Amino acid sequence: MSILHTALADDRVILAAEGSTSDNRVLTASLFGFVVLLTVGITFWASRNTKTAADYYAGGRSFSGMQNGFAIGGDYMSAASFLGISGAIALSGYDGFLYSIGFLVAWLVALLLIAELLRNSGRFTMADQLAYRMEQRPVRTAAATSTIVVSIFYLLAQMVGAGALVSLLLGISSEAAKNITIAAVGLLMVFYVVLGGMKGTTWVQIVKAVLLMFGTLLISVLVLAKFGFNLSDLLGTAAQESGQGKAFLEPGLKYGGSTTSKIDFISLGIALVLGTAGLPHILVRFYTVPTAKAARVSVLWAIGLIGTFYLMTLILGFGAAALVTGDQKQQIIDSGGNLASPLLAQAVGGGPGTTGGAILLALIAAVAFATILAVVAGLTLTSASSVAHDLYANVWKKGTASEKDEVKMARMAAFVIGGVAIALAIPGKNLNVAFLVALAFAVAASANLPALLFNLFWKRFNTRGAVWSIYGGLISSVGLVLFSPIVSGKGVDATGKNLSLLPENIDISWFPLENPGIVSIPLGFFLGWLGTVTTRSRVSEERFPELEVRSFTGAGAEK
Repeated sequence: MSILHTALADDRVILAAEGSTSDNRVLTASLFGFVVLLTVGITFWASRNTKTAADYYAGGRSFSGMQNGFAIGGDYMSAASFLGISGAIALSGYDGFLYSIGFLVAWLVALLLIAELLRNSGRFTMADQLAYRMEQRPVRTAAATSTIVVSIFYLLAQMVGAGALVSLLLGISSEAAKNITIAAVGLLMVFYVVLGGMKGTTWVQIVKAVLLMFGTLLISVLVLAKFGFNLSDLLGTAAQESGQGKAFLEPGLKYGGSTTSKIDFISLGIALVLGTAGLPHILVRFYTVPTAKAARVSVLWAIGLIGTFYLMTLILGFGAAALVTGDQKQQIIDSGGNLASPLLAQAVGGGPGTTGGAILLALIAAVAFATILAVVAGLTLTSASSVAHDLYANVWKKGTASEKDEVKMARMAAFVIGGVAIALAIPGKNLNVAFLVALAFAVAASANLPALLFNLFWKRFNTRGAVWSIYGGLISSVGLVLFSPIVSGKGVDATGKNLSLLPENIDISWFPLENPGIVSIPLGFFLGWLGTVTTRSRVSEERFPELEVRSFTGAGAEK
């Protein structure tokens, strides 16, 4: 994840200079406008049927397994995947493809360990499942805090990415125009969540999944057609054009430089594989189906979509390495890889300056924009739901709030969260925000996953264990990143650009790794165990058999 979103926050990248004529920008803007109008229309349509808390938080549990499977795919396959992984493969070959493997394996871990069990034993949020057999206030407060932190980190990265992507493709250069773009994306996000709730957000994600699969499949077929549908020829040409030869198709090109880089990659891999199972905006998708059987059906659809998509990133990445040449190859390098898919689309469409190239470039850009809109809507809804349902209804009001008041609070929270995201994204638009994405996964794996697993499978687990696990994982993962090379100590590159967040003369990077997961994840599990064994809760142990039955059978779910 350390290479994801790099270009999207870098003003120095110029996308397809030869092909970025005013006519092409009009085409791109038209497709952007179509995507926005389509999603706005869906939101208005869904808002007519959003009346109760169950409607707002879980879409009335009215979605079929297939529909939810597409929505899960739409939520999971973010712009980081679409733009970042293909770029990683284009630049690093085999090492880049490990990102695709990591994301796919991560999804399987989430399904096998968490998804259906959480759906059966929870109601609206992740905290519902944790608080079922524990003290409500401390556990819900901790879970809500973790949910909001994870969502904000991921949301900020998507927001900056959306603003920069639109700015680059439409040729926007002034700082004021870029700020307006970011604010517009934030307002759209708030609109989806406030008006449409989970129903509107889900349908936006379904449409986005269809667009993403269509766009990715189209480009993949066109790339393979260039090589007579011979994958071996594609890989061979990619290795030759990369300048790395056989090393491009072998491990170690990016992460084999030193022992520290190898450990860092292991740390990143652990966070990616385990973090998905703790990402709140992914987990709440399983509350939108009416039965455990529908949840299993949605899993099958999601596996098919997600598996196919990540296999196609292999074609996109190696296709970009093989077919994008000249100045545009340098643009991919300067962007950290994130422009590989758009430039590949332009190349297979006929190249810069051609009508076919302009159409495919605009199509892929619009698909990327739809991807960002769907993900930010899901993240905002998850955060707003946690504020309203966990903090407002169950911590502050102690269960006395009406459904109407709860939904009203959720909509107010969406405005606040959207405002915070806009306020943070505007000053951060020129920063490398890749660390925010990796940090979101690390926090999810360090804070959320240990508590969820302990609660599902350990009878002794109690309130202190849950609170220590969540706060311990949260503080350690965020704290270690603050003292890592991501924040300070990297110096400057050949162009004089600072490679860390803090100025060049500040160095507090005593922690050598950019990804804290290898330390913070075990620490989260350890603190969960330590907090549990140093106290005892009779109520927690007595309610475990009931939670166990609910989680495996679905009996009594949603109550």
